[in-house]
Amino acid sequence: MTNALFATQSVAEMAEALIACPSVTPAAGLVFDCLERQLAPLGFAVTRFTAGGPPDGPVENLFAIRHGPAGTRHFAFAGHVDVVPPGEGWTTAPFAPERRGDLLYGRGAVDMKGAIAAMVAAARDLPASAGTVSFVITGDEEGPARFGTLALIEHMRAVGAIPDLCLVGEPTSVARLGDTIKIGRRGSVNVWLEVEGVQGHVAYPHLADNPITRLVAMLGELDALALDDGTDWFQPSNLEITDLTVGNPATNVIPARASARISIRFNDLHTGAILSDRVADIAARHGGSARAVISGEAFLTPPGTFSDIVSAAIAAETGTRPELSTSGGTSDARFLKDLSPVIEFGLSNATMHKRDEAVALADLETLARIYRRIAEAALA
Repeated sequence: MTNALFATQSVAEMAEALIACPSVTPAAGLVFDCLERQLAPLGFAVTRFTAGGPPDGPVENLFAIRHGPAGTRHFAFAGHVDVVPPGEGWTTAPFAPERRGDLLYGRGAVDMKGAIAAMVAAARDLPASAGTVSFVITGDEEGPARFGTLALIEHMRAVGAIPDLCLVGEPTSVARLGDTIKIGRRGSVNVWLEVEGVQGHVAYPHLADNPITRLVAMLGELDALALDDGTDWFQPSNLEITDLTVGNPATNVIPARASARISIRFNDLHTGAILSDRVADIAARHGGSARAVISGEAFLTPPGTFSDIVSAAIAAETGTRPELSTSGGTSDARFLKDLSPVIEFGLSNATMHKRDEAVALADLETLARIYRRIAEAALA
């Protein structure tokens, strides 16, 4: 398909073209070719590069920018073209987009190739004189995310392309398009816990040291922690035990080692480092060790000018004033917030990561109009 044809496609047709490119994380190649063909005819200078190495790389990324007149503002659309594995049981092939009734089916229709298509359509309808517009697109948001948006941020800093505002197209809507936007996210830290014991026969416990007993006591203390009661914009932080492993096939042997994993989703009353140290202290009291991996810190884009712009654009097209929320998991907004104020807004999340993922065709068109309104107001 030629570049010129991409420039005249409907939002649904652009979404179909992206969905038809299999792009299980980490995405590379064809899906980026498709997006580049959509952006280039609109006057965007497209830069593609890979970053990182095994085991979490290499990762392909795309940065595209169309400069407005000197002195104008810079607005960035951000997102990802990688998708989670489709799994089994689809009615039709997950990477063969199909319209049935009022819906478009395919992996990534909601999360988030549909939103990216709406962003491209919004940029196409936005005059270059309005200001500078960029696309910050990674192939590894659904995966480890070590060499995706972080690498894009490094690139943007290196070339001096720092946006004034950034909109991430994650599927934030719940019951209907536009009912929820994200102005922040909780932070995330996972901690691997381990207790070393002394293996021995269960009939001679005085000659062994059972690590399970100490690990269970450790987990009990961790589970009982009351981290906080929440804040004006965040729900209470929570700690969950996500794995417990001994791997002992013998019924008459006290094992030598026991391990577990916990996950903490935390609000802006905490930092990942402080929580990790707190868990490590508890682990040490029970004779264990702790290894923490911080996925992201909590952040908040305080309600104000940017959230007003997004809310007004949604209300103009849908009649709905969105809820300002910080709920849910993490997204690459956790990295982009270090670059500029960031808000997330996109399609309904009811079918994301599910088989037969689908988006309402009308929502794609409406979302493109909302995105254009947001960009126009952000650049004004």
